Amino acid sequence: MALDQSFVGRTYPPTEPYEVGREKIREFAEAVGDANPVYTDAEAAKALGHSDVIAPPTFVFSITFRAAGQVVEDPQLGLDYSRVVHGDQKFAYRRPVRAGDRLTVTSTIEAIKSLAGNDVIDIRGDVHDEAGELVVSALTKLVARAADVEEGA
Repeated sequence: MALDQSFVGRTYPPTEPYEVGREKIREFAEAVGDANPVYTDAEAAKALGHSDVIAPPTFVFSITFRAAGQVVEDPQLGLDYSRVVHGDQKFAYRRPVRAGDRLTVTSTIEAIKSLAGNDVIDIRGDVHDEAGELVVSALTKLVARAADVEEGA
């Protein structure tokens, strides 16, 4: 069943603030195999003009994807998450994410399309700091496979 086009433009309430910690940044950088010292060494980050260590570009995925849960769990939307695969991810930064940032995410449904029986939904997660300034927008594309597609095909 195709998703309701009237949901395009719907914005969900901001998430509770997420405090970005140095250790979380270090753990993430190690997990993705990025040894850039600006992710682990405050002095290296300061030498490049940052106030503290900064996060790798994909770090915000964990908080924006969690925020997108408001969309995928919306019973009125009717998305069958058991059939969803992650289609694409993009980030548009205004500034790097820094240790000590307290970030909230507001999710908006940007587009809903039906392609070959599959539902494709684009969700924009706008990440703001405590001052309300936009830090980054994360664009997530989710694809809900058609119900009549055979498993394993």
